[in-house]
Amino acid sequence: MNNIEIIASGRYLPNKKIENKQLASNLNITEDYIYKRTGIKTRFFSEDEEIQDLAIKSVENLIKKNQNFNIEEVDLIIVATTSTTMLMPGIAYKIQEKFEITNCMCLDILAGCAGYINAFDLARNYISIGKVNTALIIGVDILSKYTDKTDLSTSIILSDGAGATIIRKVETEKQYQSIIRSDGKNGNILTCKTDENIQMNGKEIYKYAVTETVKNIKHLLQINNLQMEDIKYIVPHQSNAKIMNSIATRLNVENNLVYQNIENVGNTFCASIPIAIDEIIEKNLISKGDKIILIGYGGGLNTGSILLEI
Repeated sequence: MNNIEIIASGRYLPNKKIENKQLASNLNITEDYIYKRTGIKTRFFSEDEEIQDLAIKSVENLIKKNQNFNIEEVDLIIVATTSTTMLMPGIAYKIQEKFEITNCMCLDILAGCAGYINAFDLARNYISIGKVNTALIIGVDILSKYTDKTDLSTSIILSDGAGATIIRKVETEKQYQSIIRSDGKNGNILTCKTDENIQMNGKEIYKYAVTETVKNIKHLLQINNLQMEDIKYIVPHQSNAKIMNSIATRLNVENNLVYQNIENVGNTFCASIPIAIDEIIEKNLISKGDKIILIGYGGGLNTGSILLEI
C-alpha cells in the first residue's frame, strides 16, 4: 500500500520580530525598497536558541494542536536543514530523545532549500516499502547566524523558523507523485560553509528558480494527466515574492493559487514549506480529496515537486 496522508502539523517562529524599518536604517535604504524587492515586511531571528530548540518547539506545537495523536507512534524522523551545528548526534536524534520515542529511525539531510521535499519523499518511500508506518518530517533553519547583516542580497530576505509534519500510511487510495532533480555543476550560485556566511547570486537564483520550477510542475502535471484546474494550491519554498509571482505568471494561473506567507515570515529555507502547510491546514483552506503541489528549489542546486492528494 503506497498511500499516505498528512495527519498533523505544527510550526514555530522565534520571538524576535525584525521589521523592514530596522533593516532599512542599517542598510541606508527604504522600507518600500525592501518590500518591492522581496515581498517581505517581517522576519524572525533567534536570539538564545539552538537549532534543535526550534525543531523541538515546532513538534511541541504540533502535539498541542493534535492532542489525539500519540507521538510515540512515530517510527521515522527526518530533519531537513541547511544550518545545522549538530554533526553528531543529528537534530533528529535530539527530537527522539526529547519526546522519548523509543522505536524509531533518525536521519538528518542536507539538500539545500528544497530539503523538506527530499525529506518528505524519503519518508513516503520508506512507508511505501513497508519499513515505516508513521513519519515525522521537520524543516528547520537558523539563517540569521549565517547572514552578513551588511549584505543586501541576503540580510533583507533570510529568517529563522521550523515546521513539522506527520505523515502516515492509509488504506484509502490517494494520488502521489514526486519529481526531484539536482544540478550540482551550478551549485556555486548559492553556498554556505559552516564557518562562513551565506553567499547568493540573486540574479542567477531567480533565473534558475523560475525556469526549473515551472518545468518541473508542468512535467508533474503531464505524467499524472492533470491540468492546473485540478490543483487547489501550489505550495512553494518561500524564497522571494517576485519568484513566486513569476511562477504563477508562467503557469498562467492567478497569484493566489501559489500560496504565499513570505510577507510575514520571510525566507526560512527548509522550514518554509512545512510552515506554509501548517498555516493552510490551520486556516481550513484545503479539504479531503484536494490536490496540492509542493515545490522546493535552491541550494545544491536542487528542485523537487510533490503532487499530494489531501
